Amino acid sequence: MIREATPADIPVIHTLIQELATYEKAPHEAKATEPQLHEALFGDRPAAYAHIATDDTTGTPVGFALWFLNFSTWRGVHGIYLEDLYVRPTARGAGHGKALLTELARICTERGYERLEWSVLNWNTPAIGFYESLGARPQDEWTVYRLTDDALKKLADRRS
Repeated sequence: MIREATPADIPVIHTLIQELATYEKAPHEAKATEPQLHEALFGDRPAAYAHIATDDTTGTPVGFALWFLNFSTWRGVHGIYLEDLYVRPTARGAGHGKALLTELARICTERGYERLEWSVLNWNTPAIGFYESLGARPQDEWTVYRLTDDALKKLADRRS
């Protein structure tokens, strides 16, 4: 049901990212191209990793997890940051999401990583309920900040 992504999976990963962006009501923000994904996942210095969830009967991809390593200065070890977890609506409820998270938790424990973290949109109550059913807890005391586009460029252009 769960396998590591291969270069041949780039088109389906790209499609699943587009589907996720649409689900999250932000299709205009998903700008990654297939060549960018290939370089990020399978280039000389991979920046991210991916796992594919497949239908048990047909072997058709129905979801994915895309993740990268982060580092905790407090724990002194790496962790996994789950950038995207998505299962197509027609395949939800069959255990694919849980299997993807289980695989990432297994990787964490095998490699000595002490955290598996991700963000979820506040309005996505089905996902929140699912994550909490697995024992995940929100980090309510933290607020995510992000610089992108013009704000990022403006800050980069500032002189000290």
